[in-house]
Parts: sequence; structure tokens; C-alpha cells
Amino acid sequence: MDTTISMTHELIQTISPVDNSVYHEQPLTTEVELITILEKAKKAQRDWSKQPIATRISLCNQIIYALMSHQVAIAEELSWQMGRPLRYTPGEMNGFAERASFILECAERKLETITIQENEQTKRFIRREPLGIAFMIVPWNYPYLTAVNSLIPALVSGNAVLIKPSMQTPLTADRIVQACKDAGLPAGICQQVFLNHDNTLNLVKHEDINFVSFTGSIAAGKKIEQAASGSFIDINLELGAKDPAYVCQDANLDKSINQLVDGVFFNSGQSCCAVERLYVHKSIYDDFLQGFLTKTNSYKLASPLLAETTLGPMVSTDAANFVREEINRATSMGATACIDSNLFAEDEGNTAYLAPQVLTNVNHSMSIMKEESFGPVVGIMSVDSDSQAVEFMNDSRYGLTASIWTNDFDRAARIGDQLQTGTVFMNRCDYLDPALAWTGVKDSGKGYALSELSFERLTQPKSFYMRTL
Repeated sequence: MDTTISMTHELIQTISPVDNSVYHEQPLTTEVELITILEKAKKAQRDWSKQPIATRISLCNQIIYALMSHQVAIAEELSWQMGRPLRYTPGEMNGFAERASFILECAERKLETITIQENEQTKRFIRREPLGIAFMIVPWNYPYLTAVNSLIPALVSGNAVLIKPSMQTPLTADRIVQACKDAGLPAGICQQVFLNHDNTLNLVKHEDINFVSFTGSIAAGKKIEQAASGSFIDINLELGAKDPAYVCQDANLDKSINQLVDGVFFNSGQSCCAVERLYVHKSIYDDFLQGFLTKTNSYKLASPLLAETTLGPMVSTDAANFVREEINRATSMGATACIDSNLFAEDEGNTAYLAPQVLTNVNHSMSIMKEESFGPVVGIMSVDSDSQAVEFMNDSRYGLTASIWTNDFDRAARIGDQLQTGTVFMNRCDYLDPALAWTGVKDSGKGYALSELSFERLTQPKSFYMRTL
């Protein structure tokens, strides 16, 4: 190996946010093991790339079936590892199936040879060849949904895949790799690695890695980009966000409230595309706020293992304390906390269990309206006009998604054209449509995933010009 990766059999512990217990211990991948993993991946990829596209599509479809057949066990594992209520895990698994199925449905058409000219004298065409080994660095908050974005297009295009899960959710990589085995994919075509931060960066630099997909923080994304610099490989970075929503005066109030409360607090706000700041037209502000608070107060904060729980713990006590500090900082600057946390018995402070919070009297001098919170809190501001809403929505270093709540298509399109964001929603939020490119602007990322465009990231065009003399 050109890049030295120093590893031992160090054990990494997964501390469950449910009860702060040690849920799992995972040894890190050693240097010797990684050498073997890379050699297996290279050999498997050479054979896999020669398989007919139809065969790869069929086997990848079996991955969906193999993974979905273990939904019950996966749900409990996820709840223990990262705290999401059991009742919501089917949503992630169904999303995995939806995205994978869409990619596979258009794979043959997108990977077929592009014929430019064909006659007795000349043939010109373009083929799409796999890159080699795709290295996927997967986060803990949606480990299956984020993995599928690159996993399926990489595999069906003929690449081998290495998955590095978050050490908060290590069992998810085991599940995906086992599903690939159960589906009948060749040994070595999809493998997991367990690495610390330094050795993750070293693997990014390694000469055998041909593509890197990363979902995580801006700081880590910059390190990934620096590590890949000079290797000429493509990287896909999905980083932070501070996604805004604008509720216009003609919005359907009840439906907007219900969907936006869910968009803010689902998964305890630990979603890259969660709504973190709300701008509401002044003419409906009071009615909107009252309905929003009523809906928020209906949440049940408790153990994620209970059927009635709608809000589980955050991923860790440290994560919850960070959000507590953000809330306290905002209120010390004049913000009003509208939710009484005492109504949520599990929120006792200095635990992973954190009550939802709605802040008013906020402004853009507060970090709660500027920096990613990644927790169950939202700031709500009144605005006078569409133009003022656009100004506030663009006043951010992030640009992943933005939602507009109106019944006027033209108005939504007009506002959307002015927004600096990767995705514009109208009357929807916190969602990924597999047919649309998933991308961010500014500090929210680089590159894109999903949609038919995903094959362009994971293949290399090869041109043929052939003629007789």
C-alpha cells in the first residue's frame, strides 16, 4: 500500500442514547485486513464489471428483498444505536426500497451504449465503464437512506463498494453487506470497513479508491476534499444545512402546520433536510404559530422502544447539550421559548432526551437562525413580503433544500428561482425524490446523487471511433 494506514484491533464502543449503555463493541479494521479487503474488491470488480447489465440489475433487486426481509430486527437495532422511535424505521426502509427500485428501473437505459454513427465504413459510439472501487462514508442519522444513494448506482454500474459506517451505527454496514451476500452478489463486491478518522482520510488517498461519497459535517467534508486532492477522483459531499421554509398568506394552514411540525421534529430534527427556520407571512403569523405550538405539544418524548413514542432521544447527550446551549444562547439574546420543557417528563437536562422547542422573537444575529442545530428546535419569524422572505432564506452559508407553502404554482416557481438552494419544494419538506438530483450549494455540499444523473458520477465514458480503410 502506498499510503500507510496504521491500525490495531482497537475496540470502538457504541453508546446507546436509550439508556447510555454500551450496546455494541466493534474492532477497527487492521492494516493487514484492509490490504486483503482491497485486493478482494479489485478482483471481484473485474469479474463483476463483465457481467451483463441485466444480471447486475437482477441481483441488485435481490438486495432490496434481502434487506427488507429483516425490517423488524433492523428497527430495533436502529433504535438502540441512534434513538429513533421504532414506529418510524419502516419509513427509512421503504425509502431505501423506493430509491433503489427507481435507480434499477432506469439502469439499463442509462448504461447502454450510445451510438453516434453506424454504417459499413464507420462506427462511433460511447460506452460507460465503471470507475473501480467506490468508498462510501455513511452517517448515523439515516444510515440506510444515505447508503442507497451511491450503493445501488455504484453496484449496478459494475463497481465494487467499500462501506464505512458511523461507529454509532456499525451494525447497519453488516446488514447491507449481508444483504448483498444473500442476494448472490460475488464475494468481495460489497465489503465494510471500520476506521477511525485518520485512517478514513488515508483510505480516501489510497490509489485503489476511485470514488468517494461522504455525508457529514462541513469540517469533515473539507478534510475529505483535501485528502482526495491530487488523486483526480470524483467525490460527492453532502454536508450541513439550515433549511428554511416560507409560509405564504394563501397557504393551506392546517396541512402546512402538520407537515412542517413533522419536517422540524422528525428524527429529533437530526436530518440533513430538516426544517430549521420558518418564515411566515405576517397576515397569518399568529394563527400559524398557535397551531404549530399545539401540534408540537402533542409529541410524546420517551424511550424509542415504546410504540407510543413520537420523539426519541437525540443520538447522544453531547448532541442534546449542544442544542440546549443554542436555545439558551438565543433566549439570552431576546428569543422567546414557547414550549414548556417541563411538560416532557423525560427531558431532565444533561441526557440525550430533549423536548422539542419553538423560538419566536428571533433574528439573524442569533446562531439559532444561522448555524445548523441538528436537533428538535426551530426559530419562527414574521415577514412582510415574498421578497423579504427570499432575503432571509438566502441569508445563510448553507443551501440544501427550501420549501414554499402556497397554492400558487407560479408564485412558488418565481420564489424558487431566487433561492440559493439545491432543491425547492412546494408544499412538501424533509423528503428526497429519487427521480430528482440530490445536491447542495454553498457549504451544503459538492456533487450530486440520485436521479438518472447518478450514473454519470459512478461511470467513465469511453469513446470509440472505428472505420475501415
